[in-house]
Amino acid sequence: MSKKTRHEPHEEHADESWLLPYADLLTLLLALFLVLYAMSATDAKKFQEMSEAFNVVFTGGTGILDYSKTEPSPDPSNLEDFKAAPAAMSENKRREELKRQEQEDLERLKQQLDNYIKANGLSTELSTKLNQSQLVITIRDNALFASGEAVVKPEARELAVAIAQMLDKFPGYDITVAGHTDNVPISNSKYPSNWDLSADRALQFMKILLENSSLDPKQFMPTGYGEYHPIADNATVEGRARNRRVEVSIIRKYQDNPTFTGIGEEVETEEEGD
Repeated sequence: MSKKTRHEPHEEHADESWLLPYADLLTLLLALFLVLYAMSATDAKKFQEMSEAFNVVFTGGTGILDYSKTEPSPDPSNLEDFKAAPAAMSENKRREELKRQEQEDLERLKQQLDNYIKANGLSTELSTKLNQSQLVITIRDNALFASGEAVVKPEARELAVAIAQMLDKFPGYDITVAGHTDNVPISNSKYPSNWDLSADRALQFMKILLENSSLDPKQFMPTGYGEYHPIADNATVEGRARNRRVEVSIIRKYQDNPTFTGIGEEVETEEEGD
């Protein structure tokens, strides 16, 4: 009888199919770490530019291609830039508002002066002029002084008082009072030159203005220009009469390009009234 051969059971081999996804996972992790490393080494400035471009898109910009760097933003790495930018914008806005208010103040003051001139029939003796640096009140000398004198006429004191009352309504402005003469030489015991006469006339008129105790003397300055800043031709009688004058100048506090020289006629006129 034949002998049956007994076969030993085969040893089971473990399933190795999991190695394929595991290798894929390792490859993906390696790629991820390489990307992270590359991002960490990216130039910070370029990254910020890209960030700003995306910010434009997500906050109302028209698209990445429309992003422009013509007006660079403050460097976010500099905290002082971010602190200073809003402060500068606020200060500029405040300054523009103060300039607007100042313009309105000076226009109102000019209108009050023009109304006074018209109501009192003084158009041949007084005029006003508002320009980029100041409001100038020009008074011919024959309305204030006798020839060769610096004593204010009694009837002219009323004019000085009225001007002071109007100035009182607009405090805080620096004011110059400037005397001017023609080129006819003067030489007497009291005034050896036109410099002296013009300076004393400015001083005497300013003193009457400051009799109004509401005005601040530290904001006033008298000065004499003599014959050296004429506004007309000294070759004619009329020209010399125009040159003999006192100018009261109310100086702007907010000027983009200050051009004040203390001489009203040397600055371009924006508004003028007689």
